[in-house]
Order: sequence, then structure tokens, then C-alpha cells
Amino acid sequence: MMDKLSCSLGVFCHNEAGNIISLLQGLIDQELSKVEISEIIVVSSASTDGTDDLVERFARQHPKVKLFTQARREGKSSAINLFLAEAAEDLLVIISGDVIPARDNLEKLVSAFADSSVGATGGRPIPSNPETDFCGYCVQLLWRLHHRMALISPKLGEMIAFRKVMQSIPADSAVDEASIEALIRAQGLKLKYIPSAVIHNRGPIKLRDFVKQRRRIQNGHLWLKSRQHYQVVSQDSRILFKVIISELHDNPFSVLKLGAFLAVELYSRLLGTWDYKVKGKNPFAWEIAKSAKRPLPGAKS
Repeated sequence: MMDKLSCSLGVFCHNEAGNIISLLQGLIDQELSKVEISEIIVVSSASTDGTDDLVERFARQHPKVKLFTQARREGKSSAINLFLAEAAEDLLVIISGDVIPARDNLEKLVSAFADSSVGATGGRPIPSNPETDFCGYCVQLLWRLHHRMALISPKLGEMIAFRKVMQSIPADSAVDEASIEALIRAQGLKLKYIPSAVIHNRGPIKLRDFVKQRRRIQNGHLWLKSRQHYQVVSQDSRILFKVIISELHDNPFSVLKLGAFLAVELYSRLLGTWDYKVKGKNPFAWEIAKSAKRPLPGAKS
């Protein structure tokens, strides 16, 4: 009988009282066969909404859960470096505090490391935002395009697993998953996208917050290209064109909304480019998009 693949989980949060217990319970309740969880390390960065108290109470019932706190927000990459320093296992999983994974997610992400050539894996984020307004459409479309791109060339996000081939990642990276991708590829290892490993997330409900997020991410991707000499697939215009045509083929009657989305995305990217190249900004400890900070359906606190 093969030994199980042991992993350390890192959960990163700032003011996630509405979602953190549902997330932790979802991790405890994962359906595992080939995989086992050694520990769940929660890094709470300057939370002021009771997140820390909730995690501490949960940890008293679940000894695998450990809480580390940061007195001030230093960016998610800094929190990941704290996790890297504390994690006991060589297989790691990092999870944003505002998502909930499907019950078989972890088994799918981590069991892929039975292949020694695989360095990192990621699943498919599916947002809960309804497409009843334009912002909801933009959020849903963004993650559909993410899925289409990842099928062509893996692009990982929201919850990823990876081999511990680094002691740290750049603390001033605003795009932590992409920085990890770069470090994994630099070791000659492969990225693997597993679309059946679902992660439930939620995007902004206000268009200005959507633009704020996209602006920051564009800035981060330009920083990544300059500092780590790595380009994510969403910066490849040929693949972008391919996935947009594919989306239009599947949803031909949404051409006007698709065009409006592309205008918003272009505007956001121009703002992010201006921030990085003209203003010299690097928002690695970013301002929270408040309309995205709502509990996912069924979340418990």
C-alpha cells in the first residue's frame, strides 16, 4: 500500500470572520484517500473583526489548526513567507481566506504530485456572483476566461498546491500565485491545471471594486515580468484572442456585453500600467475591495 501524500495547508486572511469557520470546516471535512493533512496554518494579518478569536476557538477543537498573527498588514506574500517558514511538509497548499473548496478539491490537487515532474497544481475557481447585473457578468466572464486560458496553458489561482522548492517568495509581490508559478517553472517542474478541483469564490458586486482589483493585478503582472522575468498566460495577446473568440462562439448573443467587459478590462489594464510605469506603484499590501468581502452562501461564523 502506498504511503499517503502529506501536506501542510496555509490559510491567509484579513477580516474574514464571515467565512473563516466555513472554510476551516470545509478543510477538516475534505474527502481524502491518497492524501492527508498534517497541519492547517492560519495567518491572520491585522484582523480586527474577530477572525482571530474564531480561529482560536476552532483550533481548540481541532489540534491540526494553528494560528499565527501579524500585527500589521504586510501583504499576502509576506504572510505566505511566514507559512513557508513554519510548514512541516514538503507539499504545501495555500488558500485565500474568502473561498470554500469543494469536498474533493484537496485530494485532486495533492494526489497529482505522485508524478514527480509536477511542481504545482491549481483548480477551477467558480464565483457565486449572479449574472443579473453587469458587474456580476464581468466576474463570471473573467473566471470563464481564466478557465479557458488555463486549459491552454496552466494559470493557477485562489487555492494552489506546490512543492516546497523555495524558502520564500518575493515579499513585495502583489501576485503571489504567479510568483510561485515562476519559481516552480524555474526549477524545471510542470504546472498542472485540474478543472474538476472546484473552488467557490465571490467577486466584487460593485464595478469600481472590480476595476480596482483588475488594476492592481495588471500592476502586479508588470512587476512580475520585470522582477522575476515571468509572464502569466493572461498577458499573452494571442491566447487572449483565442479564448475571447471561443467565448463568443459559445455565447454569440452576449457580444455587446462582452465588448463592454473588454472595454472595462482595457481601462483597468491601462490604469495598472500607468500606476506601475509612471507612478512607480507596487500595491503588494493592497486596499481591500469591500464589496467582495461578503460571506459565501452557507458560510458560518
